Amino acid sequence: MTHKIVVDQDKCIGCGACEATCPGSFVLKEGKAHVLKAEVEELTCEKDAAVGCPVGAISVS
Repeated sequence: MTHKIVVDQDKCIGCGACEATCPGSFVLKEGKAHVLKAEVEELTCEKDAAVGCPVGAISVS
């Protein structure tokens, strides 16, 4: 099963919590979080990053 990871750029405040929680999947660029791979076969820490996002900008499905 493939999982999709999305960062809502309008909601993102660039706090870096996702990158700190899951550095293999998220990176900060120009003050906003970006997903390194939009689709993954296996989730590792991506859901933790979504839960830890203070503004709910990350969705994992």
